[in-house]
Amino acid sequence: MKSQLYLFLAAIILLMLNPFGKAYAQDKDMPGKRDSINSVVLNEKRVLQVILPDGYKVGSTTKYDVFYILDDWNIKLGRDIQRFIENEHTMPPMVIVGVLNTDRDRDFLPTHNKGNKTSGGADKFLKFFKDELIPYVNKTYPANNNNTLFGHSFGGVFVTYALLNEPDLFDNYIAGDPSYWWDGGVMIKQVKEKLPSLAGKGKSLYIGGREGQGMKEMNIIAIDSLLKKDAPAGFEWVVKAYPKESHGTVRLKNFYDGLRFAYEDYGGKQLAFHPSNGIVLKNKPIKIWYFNDTTRVHYTIDGSQPIMQSPLIRSEIELSDAGKVTLREITVRAKSEKTVTGEFVEGGYLPATKLKKNYKSGGFHYAYYEGQWDKLPDFKKLKPIKEGIADSTFSLDKLPKQNNFGLVMSGQIEVKEDGYYIFASGSDDGCKWYLNDKLIIDLDGTHDGDVGQTYIAPLKKGFYPLSIEYFQKEGGRQLIVEYLTPEDILKKKSVTIPYALRYGY
Repeated sequence: MKSQLYLFLAAIILLMLNPFGKAYAQDKDMPGKRDSINSVVLNEKRVLQVILPDGYKVGSTTKYDVFYILDDWNIKLGRDIQRFIENEHTMPPMVIVGVLNTDRDRDFLPTHNKGNKTSGGADKFLKFFKDELIPYVNKTYPANNNNTLFGHSFGGVFVTYALLNEPDLFDNYIAGDPSYWWDGGVMIKQVKEKLPSLAGKGKSLYIGGREGQGMKEMNIIAIDSLLKKDAPAGFEWVVKAYPKESHGTVRLKNFYDGLRFAYEDYGGKQLAFHPSNGIVLKNKPIKIWYFNDTTRVHYTIDGSQPIMQSPLIRSEIELSDAGKVTLREITVRAKSEKTVTGEFVEGGYLPATKLKKNYKSGGFHYAYYEGQWDKLPDFKKLKPIKEGIADSTFSLDKLPKQNNFGLVMSGQIEVKEDGYYIFASGSDDGCKWYLNDKLIIDLDGTHDGDVGQTYIAPLKKGFYPLSIEYFQKEGGRQLIVEYLTPEDILKKKSVTIPYALRYGY
């Protein structure tokens, strides 16, 4: 009697979620494009709604993570929330694949119950994903096989079933208010039996339900207890209960918090240390600075890949000789890990030069170019459209174009005292710095936001040739021209290279 009541309630819930039946699936306002695949496994045609990233261009070689969404009525909501998070730079752009329904009870439920005539086909639906759908998406669309799966209610049961039986198909599993009560709590038994097999796989599971009676009715509390007791190392999970939500409204929070949990290691601050590269004098050690979270970033100075046994980075370490410094942020999810390496060579003071004839202080000479580039062009082969002095009144915003332009600033800088100097640049898009005709900073290419790099060099009192190449494609514009003198290094604070020490013609 109890299981019959649950089935009756589930039917009412489904009606509330999709009052327009299949008509909703044909909504002309549905984003993306309609596609289909003839499934041999399911012996039927399956319709898909595919939404490509906003910035995708036909012919591009860029590949994207894929977000698979179960149930027609979840597709637009999932797309809107994913785009919102993406636009806040806390998750990457994604290909979204909505899998439209034919018989959701058959596809989502892992066992047959006589109260539901078509239930029990989750094994075939999972095989459809593995053998047909995911290979088709990877072949047809710009997919990188880093996959996330979302399902709600019975769909949440299928999400959990997929995790336990084919964990390698997806990286992240999001189960919204899952109906773990199904068939006497059969998923509880499966979780208990198969949870140990997830050890070391770097998978994540998010479960979101309704606070109070909702958590109990859906049997989420029982699953939560098993996870707390037996979740293996290398498996990340979270169970959240939301107050004052219905079975339908909680989907919004499940989408948002599920994606935020799946991509909690995405973006944020750039993994970087400073100086990033440079020259080290013999018997004159330098300090390496790290300004971010130190709790899971390990480092080496011999060029080897850091491991868990490698020392944790500190806010400051000393480098007494040449070396290859590598930082690695070690996380449960290997695909979220970040690594950065900098090379420091042993050398002497760079030789200073005399001030060139006709050079005056106040700013570097600049040459302005126009063109569309993804990398810095050979400016020597191009004719500048405009030239002048980049003095204290100069600004990128004052250039003739705000996008699709290039800039070369060149001249000499005056060094007032002997010692280590750290040159610091940040740019959006690409730039390169040359000191004494040697490439010291390389931030070439288009960037999603500003990126930075620094270089340390021992300099003598005198003048040094400095050239900076920069291009801007689209979006924001940024070019930082800073350094640290020996005195600034003690303060760990970079400053704009004074215009009085910049010389040009």
